[in-house]
Amino acid sequence: MEHFIVSARKYRPTTFKDVVGQQAITNTLQNAIENNHLAQALLFTGPRGVGKTTCARILAKQINQDGTQKADEDFAFNIFELDAASNNSVDDIRNLIDQVRIPPQIGTYKVYIIDEVHMLSSAAFNAFLKTLEEPPKHAIFILATTEKHKIIPTILSRCQIFDFKRITVQDIKGHLADVAKLENINAEDDALHIIAQKADGALRDALSIFDRVVSFSGQDLTRQAVTENLNVLDYTYYFAITDLLLQNNIPEVLVAYDTILAQGFDGHHFITGLASHFRDLLVCQNQATIQLLEVGEQVKTMYFEQSQKTPHDFLIDAIELANDCDLKYKSSRNQRLLVELCLLQLASLTARGEKKNPNSFGNKKIARFVIPPSAFSAKKMPSEAETVSQKDTDAISKEAVPVTEAPSELHVSNTTEASVEIRPSEENKERVIERPQILAERNAKKVSALSLKSIQKKQAIKKERMANQPDEENLPSNDFNEDQMIAAWKEYTDAVEQAGKYNLLSHLTMGVPKLEGSLIHLEFPNSTIKVEVERAKYELLGFLREKLQNYDVDLSIEVNETIEKRYAYTTREKFEKLREKNPLIETLRKEFDLDI
Repeated sequence: MEHFIVSARKYRPTTFKDVVGQQAITNTLQNAIENNHLAQALLFTGPRGVGKTTCARILAKQINQDGTQKADEDFAFNIFELDAASNNSVDDIRNLIDQVRIPPQIGTYKVYIIDEVHMLSSAAFNAFLKTLEEPPKHAIFILATTEKHKIIPTILSRCQIFDFKRITVQDIKGHLADVAKLENINAEDDALHIIAQKADGALRDALSIFDRVVSFSGQDLTRQAVTENLNVLDYTYYFAITDLLLQNNIPEVLVAYDTILAQGFDGHHFITGLASHFRDLLVCQNQATIQLLEVGEQVKTMYFEQSQKTPHDFLIDAIELANDCDLKYKSSRNQRLLVELCLLQLASLTARGEKKNPNSFGNKKIARFVIPPSAFSAKKMPSEAETVSQKDTDAISKEAVPVTEAPSELHVSNTTEASVEIRPSEENKERVIERPQILAERNAKKVSALSLKSIQKKQAIKKERMANQPDEENLPSNDFNEDQMIAAWKEYTDAVEQAGKYNLLSHLTMGVPKLEGSLIHLEFPNSTIKVEVERAKYELLGFLREKLQNYDVDLSIEVNETIEKRYAYTTREKFEKLREKNPLIETLRKEFDLDI
């Protein structure tokens, strides 16, 4: 059994012309060598597998060639590769600095390639600064890294930086075709394209995938073998599902999604691929953007045919729905249901033929306040008083009862008192809902008396409030005694207790109210209790007046701080109160030497 060499090593470029996808950088380095314009420190940065270390080795080899060496001379004695991931301490850098001082035995330059340089510690970076800035004339440093942002600025300022880009799908596919030709492998164009897409811009990854698929399929590399080996969801599924969505065939769409899940594919991978498929269809609909479609020639024809029968609006909405499902997928608890719901919405896009009513919100009608212009007289210019009247009319009309249709007749009388009379027709009487009278009492608190309109409105509200009350001249004022007052007071406190207002109950039962004519006196030990009782004063007065049938009854609430002494709160106060009633308690305490 012969030793197998992977394609990434076997076909590693040996000259700058063989490097794939980095033409700008290779041309710059080639010109720098030819013009003797090479910097003492170079920094190669970029993603993995794009040719950083390869270009460093080619550069180290070419700067030592003077035309007298053999073609296969690799100058191994002049090239030193250091892995900074495992040699990242200050001592490792000091050993490197000691080696730099020794001139090369063969060739002109000693080249030090430090890979993954971002792994060096801060102390190692600082120890390397002086040598990197002013190395011996025979030393050149090439630093390679995938994470340039982790390198300190003082190192970056001493290097000539080359940013390697990701290799395009077309470049990777072309290089794979050359390798397949050299290996005598029959490879389909679509198969190589899938491998190039899967590599994500890294040629080394593409060659590794190529070796794996060749080991699986043999000398014939087909699209089916690649998709099966790489567990890639074939694009034929997306074409079939898109046709079903355009036909609004929801059952078949759900069955197709179930088949995809049964084959072991992830729902998240499916929905992101479907969104990309919609994007590619959208790209195909315009000649200016068709170049953005990165697929094989055979697949490009399929995309073009399906894009011609797919509506543009459908693709816009479909991309939005699929992208929204993609964003919600990881946070969803029922991920399969989320994708199925997205497919249901996609299948319903082309079935929506109805237009939205601009005067509707969902299925609910918007209630409008309509007063036709014909209700107002426009025969003559209104006077100043009429202008104020019309303003009041507008203000009151805003509080009208909402109806779904405008009344057939509206009569507005322009008088000096700004009275508005709205008389609906007979067939619209059932639609009018009377406003509760209590609304007038609420509005009374909101009305200001700083304008003519406010004064007029306040007077109207006052009349409405007084309509349900007895006349002041006819208010009853029957005689009553203190026992009747106490009985009414007890009845009110019982009602307070049933209502659960125990705080107010304790205040009202704290003392006995005293009657003086029609004035009831209340005394409390502090102002806090007084404020609490005053909040319920008008409710209490209304109850007593109605119960005693005397509307002259009034309350006098006063604070008497001396009354506070009547109540014992602490242990000492309770003992003093007991001692006032029975002085022998003090003798008892002394006899038994008791503490309070």
